[in-house]
Amino acid sequence: MQVAAFCTPMRPDWRWRIVNYAGDMVEESRDSFTSIATALADGHRRLGELGQEDMSTRAPTYYRSTSHLRSR
Repeated sequence: MQVAAFCTPMRPDWRWRIVNYAGDMVEESRDSFTSIATALADGHRRLGELGQEDMSTRAPTYYRSTSHLRSR
């Protein structure tokens, strides 16, 4: 699982989000932090508390060639 930090224009303070490898959100912080470093540190602490193993499968990646566009 991954810990990501984000902020939005409506809430400019940093928050963390735990996401599994399939891209599903596992948990999001309710608290806000003044820096990205403190948000990530708290998110990693919480990830350790969860103690869950990520059993998800990655979302499939679809590859579509653009070679048909090059011959124009």
